[in-house]
Amino acid sequence: MQISKYLLANERDALWGLTVSTVGYEEIGPGDPYPTRGHADGYYFDVNRGRVLNEYQLLYLTEGEGVFHSATIREAAIREGDLFLLFPGEWHSYHPNPKTGWKSYWIGFKGHNIDCRVEAGFLSPQKPVYHVGFSDEIVRLYKEAYQSAVIEAAYSQQLMAGIVNHLIGIMYSLERNIQLSRNQTHVDMISRARLRIREALESDLTIQQVAEEMGVSYSNFRKLFKEHTGLSPATYQQDLRLQRAKELLSTTTMSIKEIAYRLNFESPDYFSAKFKIKTGRRPSELRNTT
Repeated sequence: MQISKYLLANERDALWGLTVSTVGYEEIGPGDPYPTRGHADGYYFDVNRGRVLNEYQLLYLTEGEGVFHSATIREAAIREGDLFLLFPGEWHSYHPNPKTGWKSYWIGFKGHNIDCRVEAGFLSPQKPVYHVGFSDEIVRLYKEAYQSAVIEAAYSQQLMAGIVNHLIGIMYSLERNIQLSRNQTHVDMISRARLRIREALESDLTIQQVAEEMGVSYSNFRKLFKEHTGLSPATYQQDLRLQRAKELLSTTTMSIKEIAYRLNFESPDYFSAKFKIKTGRRPSELRNTT
């Protein structure tokens, strides 16, 4: 069984940064022929020959298992709860295990919104498969995208673009959190460290002291902290202090010098320079607007 919808996008839609070209769902039973017929030109492919698309596609297996091949990845097993991403210009092929078949959703899209994430290294042909497990939320989003495609109301492209961004955000963050949570001790330690730093913004607490309190070396603590938060602990502490400085500037009559020393910056000038880098304005400019 297959249900699918193919869509058109105009030049104005493309300026949004992401457009959707296809969305659908299929069920392949054990021993059923694959791929199914009924795909639009350019989408149907021979499993042995594979294909190259001019768009991204994100597929989600809710049941069954299979195999994925690409120009970059020689072979990867895909199973229930996996999302896998196809890249434009990248040869690929995939098929269900004949013994199990599969049930899968797909959505195809393109645009500089996604291109930028690939260029920044968030998404890569070197890592096309994401092990996220079964998610009602992911299924709901695919169904919502399909219903939007069927209705094709005004500005449905913008709605579906939002759904794609939501799907990719869930895919990326969910797998990362699953990986990180495999060592619960590290997760708990970083949570405690973040709370310790947050509660001591107006003290002279150093990151080295935090590492000592957590019972790990500074280098190991810094590595783990950045893996979990995306920031070094020193940057995390400084950004929180600058955030606190904005609150003090707008809610108190404390001088800039008092705020700088209260939040343990080396000097008012150093505080002002860091504040401008972070916010685009000097503390005095923010104070004058409040």
